[in-house]
Amino acid sequence: MFPNPPILPMSFKEAKKLGISQFDIILITGDAYIDHPSFGTALIGRVLWDAGYAIGIIAQPNWTSDKDFTVLGKPRLFFGISSGNVDSMVNNFTPNLKRRSKDVYSPGGIPHRPDRATIVYTERIHALFPDIPIVIGGIEASLRRFAHYDFWQDRVRQSILADAPANLLVFGMGERQMCEIAQQLDLGVPIEQIRDIRGIVYKQVLSEWRVKSKQDIVELPSFQEVSQDKKKYAKAFAIHYAEQDPIRGHTVAQLHPKTVIIQNRPALPLTTEEIDHIYDLPFSRRTHPSYQLPIPALESVQFSITSHRGCFGACSFCALTHHQGRIIQSRSIRSIVREVEKMTKMPEFKGIIHDVGGPTANMYGLNCLQWNKYGTCSDKFCSPSCPNLLISHERQIELLGCLETIPKVRKVFISSGIRHDLVLADNSGYLKKICKRHISGHLKVAPEHISQHVTACMNKPDSSIFEAFRCRFEKLQQNKSKRQYLLPYFLSGHPCCTIADMVDLAVYIHTHNLYTEQVQDFTPTPMSVSTCMYYTGLDPLSLKPVYVPKGLDKRIQRALLQYRDPKNRKFVLKGLKMVGREELIGNKKECLVDN
Repeated sequence: MFPNPPILPMSFKEAKKLGISQFDIILITGDAYIDHPSFGTALIGRVLWDAGYAIGIIAQPNWTSDKDFTVLGKPRLFFGISSGNVDSMVNNFTPNLKRRSKDVYSPGGIPHRPDRATIVYTERIHALFPDIPIVIGGIEASLRRFAHYDFWQDRVRQSILADAPANLLVFGMGERQMCEIAQQLDLGVPIEQIRDIRGIVYKQVLSEWRVKSKQDIVELPSFQEVSQDKKKYAKAFAIHYAEQDPIRGHTVAQLHPKTVIIQNRPALPLTTEEIDHIYDLPFSRRTHPSYQLPIPALESVQFSITSHRGCFGACSFCALTHHQGRIIQSRSIRSIVREVEKMTKMPEFKGIIHDVGGPTANMYGLNCLQWNKYGTCSDKFCSPSCPNLLISHERQIELLGCLETIPKVRKVFISSGIRHDLVLADNSGYLKKICKRHISGHLKVAPEHISQHVTACMNKPDSSIFEAFRCRFEKLQQNKSKRQYLLPYFLSGHPCCTIADMVDLAVYIHTHNLYTEQVQDFTPTPMSVSTCMYYTGLDPLSLKPVYVPKGLDKRIQRALLQYRDPKNRKFVLKGLKMVGREELIGNKKECLVDN
């Protein structure tokens, strides 16, 4: 065992000070190295170090030469490779396929990440160290583990494990899997024989697959089938989507031209004790000292807290179901208090905790009576109306109150979005409590749209629920000397959405004078229901046809969402005329644009 360093080593000079002559595992990432639990490489690195392994980190290597990839030498066990906190294609390109000029995960915001970073890094490492096992993971690998539609090439690509010369793929939150892989390799088990770990994907040669028993394995339509037939692609998506529950899910396999991709059952949810232990590790919450420029991504999260993982919302456009899962895994209040107490000892801490949350802040502490025994329901999504879903925000309120009492803490805010239908289902006065003490100027919510058939397609609550929530929020603002504002997230260009629907949304925004700086144009990212709809024109869960906006239609929808911006005037006018809504053109109060 090595002593916990203030930050994990990125050079042999740092390693020698810790008594390390050879690293056990080297982690390679497309992000700059920030020793903070919000960043996957730091999280995995600290967990492996805590398990007794010497970890080295290569952050944002120059992929055009060998130098950066050899700087830490050859690891004793394996290389772990990730594109970073985000898919490299999402990070490098806008929804309009224009290359981004900034990367918030890089020093000074200067891009240093190749396209398809996981594949690029893996190919380079395999060429330099052909005898060393390679494990890929992170969001890019996790959500590309089967044949998938790639928006940037507008075609179906193979599983990333079929394209990249890696031995294993870790999907989902990978702390437990990475430790088990390290332990088996440490015991001398060849990487080719490591096949019994939940939450991993491995390759099997075609000859072995043909003679292997297929019992308890759900087989998807092959890569050849899904790449040539959109209906089979939709069916394949629905099949593996149904198997992503850790309790009721099965092993899933998909035949590729040169290999078979086999996904084991998802990892079991972490217990409270396990997740507490991870976040109790000694993260410095700082960038590596070798960086001369600030890394923008740290600023918003340095003094923020992850209270839980998972989200049972299952929004169609979100792939979280395939990554963190639908079962909520909450930390204890004691663990979060300990983390904040450590933060208060940092000289940079100014007394403000910027966020306490997760994928959806107010799912902290929520539970379903069926999850532990049966997993999530296979025939329906979680709903506030379900009697098995225990909806109470009291535990979150208790948590926030405890954090406020810690010396040197002045304010505790919720900056993550909250699920407004859950707020309406709880009569404890939750909204009033958080507005009084835990919301700064804006409260983030994500209705996404107001047209009923669009919200249904998104698997979001009906707009009437958002309207009821908005009215309740506005009532709380009456007679306040300093009012707060809703910051609703809306989405344009989503499947099922027409220009007429976007006009209705623009009118709603205009009528209620909502703040709409935080808007998004739908981007088809791998392994979401909405991306399957975008590519196939079918709802994969029903196989019914859906309308898919593209081209000019999608551009007009994006403009309507920000109709106030003069740059969008031409497209707003065109859209209003296309759907016969000329009454919204002019100088009257109800008009969106002038003549």
